[in-house]
Amino acid sequence: MSVARRAGGTGPIIVQSMQRERNIEVQYGERLTRGAHFIRSALTSGPGLLWMQVFLLIPLLAIVFISFLTRGAYGEFHRPLTLENYARLLGFGPFGFDSLYPAIFLRSLALGAFTTVLCVLIGLPLAFFIANLPPRYKTGGLTLVVIPFWTNLLIRTYAWQILLAPQGWLSRLAATLGLVSTDTPLYPGLFAVGVGMLCDFLPFMVLPLYASMEKIDWNIVEAAMDLGADHRQAFRHAVLPQVRPGLVAGSVLVFLPATGQFVIPDLLGGAKTALLGNAIQQQFGPSRDWPFGSAIVVAALALVIAGLWIQARFAAAKGEPLAP
Repeated sequence: MSVARRAGGTGPIIVQSMQRERNIEVQYGERLTRGAHFIRSALTSGPGLLWMQVFLLIPLLAIVFISFLTRGAYGEFHRPLTLENYARLLGFGPFGFDSLYPAIFLRSLALGAFTTVLCVLIGLPLAFFIANLPPRYKTGGLTLVVIPFWTNLLIRTYAWQILLAPQGWLSRLAATLGLVSTDTPLYPGLFAVGVGMLCDFLPFMVLPLYASMEKIDWNIVEAAMDLGADHRQAFRHAVLPQVRPGLVAGSVLVFLPATGQFVIPDLLGGAKTALLGNAIQQQFGPSRDWPFGSAIVVAALALVIAGLWIQARFAAAKGEPLAP
């Protein structure tokens, strides 16, 4: 009787011991699994992270640091750290206020805004048209949109120089139709710049818009029409809110790089005005003023970050993803 009681008393102790051993084994197995997952993740993402640190993060930090230095007589760097380059960028130079670089920034922003509006006006109906094509024709429509990317930017720009030249067939056709006078050539000028920028950046607007239009709920549009909305009202209140993510993403993808574009305005606009890209190239090239050029780069990066932040805030406010 006492033996049975003793055995019954040790039974729960044995069960608890077995449970503790099982818990230890489970925890040890989980640790091994987490360790193996960490090692596998490190092996797969480690080279990419190392590449980004060496070729992106370190040069970026160097650019930021150099922007606070000053240029010597022969292009060398001098300390102490100063905000002189940023003050000069805002127009406050050693000889008083100079509007050159503020004007360059404003001109670049105006070019980016002009290109964005142009791409929206052309890209919105084009993306709508492609999204409503029969499925077997959609791939062909998208291929026609991205075909310009198959050739180099310089080749495309030189091609537009030939097509829009005063003796080119497009200029003669426009003069024949009375769209322009014979004394007003299409190239060089604002029209040629607009055509070149549109050709270069239109795909960045069409593709996000197309992705959003593929997800349109047409039941909402039909409900708006049934409630008495005309086509304009249905587009404004039923279609446009649904394609807003693509419109915002496309605008960011067009506006930010367009502000730094200088090849197309130089070649098609007659190289009469300096833009942000020209200023950076000038400071890192002939002028050898790397500190001031670095300050311009940092300001341009701040512009990019501000644009991405606005897009993120807009998407968060609407409860939408950052990109379609």
